[in-house]
Formats: sequence, structure tokens, C-alpha cells
Amino acid sequence: MFSWFGNNDDLQKQPPPPSYRDEPDNIPSGPHYSQLAKKLRPLDLPCLNVLRGKRVILASASPRRKQLLAQIGLTKIDVVPSDFAEDLDKAKYTAIEYVMETAQEKCMSVYKQEIDSDEEPALVIAADTIICSYLGAIVEKPLNYQDHLDMLKGLRDAEPHKVITAVCVMSPLEDGAAPGYTMETHVEETIVKFDKNVTDELIESYVRTGEGSDKAGGYGIQGLGTILVESISGCYDNVVGLPLRGTLKAIESVVFPQEMEERDIVL
Repeated sequence: MFSWFGNNDDLQKQPPPPSYRDEPDNIPSGPHYSQLAKKLRPLDLPCLNVLRGKRVILASASPRRKQLLAQIGLTKIDVVPSDFAEDLDKAKYTAIEYVMETAQEKCMSVYKQEIDSDEEPALVIAADTIICSYLGAIVEKPLNYQDHLDMLKGLRDAEPHKVITAVCVMSPLEDGAAPGYTMETHVEETIVKFDKNVTDELIESYVRTGEGSDKAGGYGIQGLGTILVESISGCYDNVVGLPLRGTLKAIESVVFPQEMEERDIVL
């Protein structure tokens, strides 16, 4: 009997999917985050109300991050992907240092590019997501078909891994005081456990859908990739690509820096 979960010796061999470069993003069918947000009233929070009608930039081409921001009411987002090469030497950083530095570099590059434009941004949001294996190795996006297969099999066969996302938010200071902007960062970790009974055939079938080709770790938990996952511990939307609670706190910190400083002093 055929089963997705068990031993299947005779795997069907088919040609690999198209190149991983310049592929359109594959968003699962069904209601999108942005469609759900349109049916709800936006969050009535001072930090978000201040931004309405102003230019908010997402320094990422990820449609998932844009959809998640729509969840909290930031539906008018200007997408300006960062041109940062993301080529930091992983050997010189811990996983958290690496993802944090990458997010800050992404945010700063777009901020510098757009701050002198005709329409100055009120806010720039950048993020970077990586997978950290139980041994501490940094896992990013798959490079090709075979790398994608090996990556998912490795995550299945190993102990639970961490999904780490760093968020960096920048906003210009109204008084122009040095350095001219305020910046806040946030790091979120979520533990994800793959189902060890997932077969090679199911992994191969999933890889051929193309869904995970542009995602850290090679899978999308919000889509078909959920069939590979047994459990998670921590923030779900962090695994999707943007921890909303932490992002919201970072936005509040840069929109109202003085108020946040005074509150911290009181606390």
C-alpha cells in the first residue's frame, strides 16, 4: 500500500524543477493574509495611526512579509528590496549575530537610498530569516534541486531546529539630531520539529512543487510545507518570516522614541 509516511523503496524519478533563480513566488491558494486583513478593522494603535498616509518601506521582496504587515493594518507598503549582497562570513558570527547584522545592513542600505528621495520614508522595515540546525550551522535558501532535497532530509533526520528572524526598523528624527535617525531591532527564535516519519518520496514531491525554493530551510510552514512539520514551539509568524509582536514593538520604539525611553525609566 502506498503511504506518504513509511518505507517506499521505489521512488519515481522525474526531471528536476526549473532553475531556482528568477522564479515567481508561489503563494498557496486560498485566503491570503492581506485578503483577511481587508475584512477586519485595522488595529487602532497610536504608532500605527501616525504612519497612516505616510510612506512606509518594506526592504524585502517577500510577499509573505508584506502580507503579515497587512495583518496589523499596514496595507499601503512601498516595497524596495535591499541590494545588500548578504555575503557576510558566517564563520565570524554566531547565528543570532549573523541574522541581526544582515537585517541591519538591509535596512540601512534602503534607508540611505531613500532618505533623500522626493518622498522621504516615515519608516523602513527590514528582516532576515535563517534556520539554525541543532549543531549551530546556519541554513539559508536552497541553491538548487539537489541542495533542496538534502536540506529537507537533513532537517527531518536531525534534532529540532531553530527559525531565527531579525527585524530592523528605522525612522528619521524630526529634529535632525545626530545620527539623524532612530533604529530598533528585534530577534525572535522558534523551535521547529520535523516529522521523522516523512518519507523521501514526500520530500521529493514537495520539492517539485517549487514552494520552498525561495525560503530559508527550503519549506513554507504557511503552505504545503506544513505536512513536513510535527510541531513548533514559539512564534508561528516568525517561521512564516516576520514576528509581528516583536515588529510592532520595534515600530512603536522608533515612532515614539522619547515616550519609550521615559517608560523604560519608570519601569
